[in-house]
Amino acid sequence: MPKIASICGVILCVAAMAMSAPAWAADPAPEEGAAEAPPWQPPKGYECHDTELSGSGPGFKNSQEESEEAALADWLIKAQAVYADADWKTTKDPRMECVKQGLYSKCFALATPCHPIPK
Repeated sequence: MPKIASICGVILCVAAMAMSAPAWAADPAPEEGAAEAPPWQPPKGYECHDTELSGSGPGFKNSQEESEEAALADWLIKAQAVYADADWKTTKDPRMECVKQGLYSKCFALATPCHPIPK
């Protein structure tokens, strides 16, 4: 009986690992000669800062939503120091990365601010 339990445990572990494998591991390699995507360009009438900014807010929060809001608020302060009319909605490559420690989380807002070109 212990051998059956061990075998079942191994099968469950392998199944769990297969389900949690990164999505890119299953993606086929791009075909040779396939065109690469063009580099990102700001929308017409917009210009972007030359470097990406990061915001995180103070400490860990007990809610991921609160941590995301704190990260966005911190990022916005830094972005508006560069462009007074900067907004998260008009950014280049926006992303939110969060880490968890027990019940607490800390998020990082990362993006390059863009704004309308002054006329």
